[in-house]
Amino acid sequence: MQTNMPKGTLISVGGAEDKGTDLELGIIARNNLNFFEIGILKNIVKEINNNEARIEIITTASQIPDEVGENYLDAFGKLGCKNVGHMKIRNREDAMQPEYLERLKACDAIMFSGGNQLRLTSIFGGTDFLDLLHYRYENEKFIIAGTSAGAMAMSNTMIYQGNASNAHLKGEVKITTGLAFIKDVIIDSHFNKRGRFSRLAQAVAANPSAIGIGLGEDTGVIIRNGCEMEAIGSGAVVIIDGRNIKHNNIADIEEGAPISVENMIVHIMEKGNCFNSKTRVFEAANVNVVA
Repeated sequence: MQTNMPKGTLISVGGAEDKGTDLELGIIARNNLNFFEIGILKNIVKEINNNEARIEIITTASQIPDEVGENYLDAFGKLGCKNVGHMKIRNREDAMQPEYLERLKACDAIMFSGGNQLRLTSIFGGTDFLDLLHYRYENEKFIIAGTSAGAMAMSNTMIYQGNASNAHLKGEVKITTGLAFIKDVIIDSHFNKRGRFSRLAQAVAANPSAIGIGLGEDTGVIIRNGCEMEAIGSGAVVIIDGRNIKHNNIADIEEGAPISVENMIVHIMEKGNCFNSKTRVFEAANVNVVA
């Protein structure tokens, strides 16, 4: 049974784990696999708070899953976590295998790698695996972490395409249903280096009830109780709040025309700042949340 306030924790990280894909350029390039931000991973390990805990890595989104998986095993190992597995789920048939359901039942945390977020929704959507993942998150002290594509897929509304240079034009930002661990939120990653403010702003303009969360590299948010967000990492977290939008032309203009929006509220969070997506309250100081 779903509770009003999930007992689990989400950890959403802005990037830049998967160097094997670039959806905006449409290329696959194996350039540099040394992509682990140890500081961010330390936050994940701290949240798990048990070096003996079982962590499962899911590299379904990646085009180079074996290399990404090995890097995770190595990185978590350097942080003292030895009980880490790699779920090699590449298609819906894999996702339906009893082995992976059993492993999901037995672990304490899972982490989705970067890559293509549409692979996550198209492969896990409607499966018993995703149903179990939701059950554990809602009813147990279970941790779901994700980086880049793995972060973007956490919300019920998910950006899956949109070139930043044209994101001010209606129709250039493509949205679909995500894995829906958190509602009324839209998460974008690689936010600063890829200049994705207009992309997230258009997504919020089309869904003003949702909070936009822009995550830079080496930056993330820990989400407790389904709504209480704490910024982590060295960069900035950008919050876009559309609840008080006044003028908004997105419904009336033609495809390809520029959007215009009035009174969209923006917050910039540093490490330790908090934001509540239900009350829409920003806290500059770190707020200790009692588990």
